[in-house]
Amino acid sequence: MTVEVKICGIRDAEGLDAAADAGADFIGFVFFPPSPRAVTPAQAGVLSALRPGGPVRVGLFVDATDGEIEAVLAAVPLGLIQLHGEETPARAAAIRARFGLPVMKAIGVAEEADFAPVADFAPVVDRFLFDARPPPGGPLPGGNAQPFEWRLMAGRAVPRPWLLAGGLTPGNVAEAIRIAGAPGVDVSSGVERARGIKDARLVRDFVAAAKAVSRAG
Repeated sequence: MTVEVKICGIRDAEGLDAAADAGADFIGFVFFPPSPRAVTPAQAGVLSALRPGGPVRVGLFVDATDGEIEAVLAAVPLGLIQLHGEETPARAAAIRARFGLPVMKAIGVAEEADFAPVADFAPVVDRFLFDARPPPGGPLPGGNAQPFEWRLMAGRAVPRPWLLAGGLTPGNVAEAIRIAGAPGVDVSSGVERARGIKDARLVRDFVAAAKAVSRAG
């Protein structure tokens, strides 16, 4: 099977076109204002309409209220809700039930103990994203362009489809997939020429490198 690729933090038409043309499976819109890659529901709606069809639209939320999610869904046809905050399994289940969309829960990883929540989330989410655990007190919930030890994933039985994130680039994604055994990868800053601005060549190279691993077996 081909490795799935998500290009996250899409903020402009160039980034959207680059991801779609490269063959990405998912594109991510960040609905978390402190992020330099954040967009409003209206901005995401305009961008999404530029390329009907194509990659699955993913909305990244951090401890969002129902009202905030509703506002996004009124503007953007999301195919997947990504929870990247301190959401509990109960909250994930409630979001999944209320909005009728698949849910992906991000898990921050730095050590073996960080996988403990997987068992509680598995019955109520459709996917996982394993990202580097952010530093204590950091302003952003993601990996902040830092990788975690990929060997922590090697041979791990994850009960749902999952994506590997954190510090991935066109130059290291193939190695990361091989070491972690990742069925999918997620990238944002690793394909940017400036903070929040996607580079079409880097996007194309990243997708090609990730997809080539699966073709090579």
